[in-house]
Amino acid sequence: MFDKIPNIDHNYKIEFFRKGIHFCSLSIPVVYFFIDKATTLAILIPVTMLFLVSDLMRYYNKKAATLYYKYFGWLLRNHERDEKTKRLTGASNILISAIICVLIFPKIITVTAFAVLIISDSTAALIGRRFGQTKFFKKSLEGAVGFFISAVIVVLLTPKVQYHITEYFIGVAGVAVAAIVESTIISIDDNITVPISIGIVMWILYIIFLPTFDIFIYG
Repeated sequence: MFDKIPNIDHNYKIEFFRKGIHFCSLSIPVVYFFIDKATTLAILIPVTMLFLVSDLMRYYNKKAATLYYKYFGWLLRNHERDEKTKRLTGASNILISAIICVLIFPKIITVTAFAVLIISDSTAALIGRRFGQTKFFKKSLEGAVGFFISAVIVVLLTPKVQYHITEYFIGVAGVAVAAIVESTIISIDDNITVPISIGIVMWILYIIFLPTFDIFIYG
């Protein structure tokens, strides 16, 4: 079934296009900042269910698989096509991750964590694929550095509670941990591990260093 489908793992142009689609997910944290949690979940949950159904049907229904791979197969990595492991696509994992983050974390943390995922994970992949030479855990040092630098920029630009300097250090600490997580944990999709690791670190550090700040100020 995959003989005529290009291998994205060795095709930088397709990888670049895939990350362009990935960037469209930046609309999730942007829109979420302006609407409430209930409305966000009311949008995310049915969309996620639609993606999950189509994602899983390709493994259990031959006609669905033929149709799916005809139009979307060229965008999938090898591990996303594996019939044995039955891994979900990056798109499904992003949506699942968004629901988890919206449910668990304060909005201000979710917006930062998810923006970092979309921008910095894409940056790490593109830089790592093109310039990666030095091994860093299970990925490349160049990709990890690209992730961290772009993530710091995101931290500088995303909303804060009071725009106190400590908030920026908290954000940087969160993305530093995420850069390591993104380079080390392969068994769980980084679309899930990256924002959750950022969210946990940031929330803990807010509690420790800025306990009087209302991190639920935006809902």
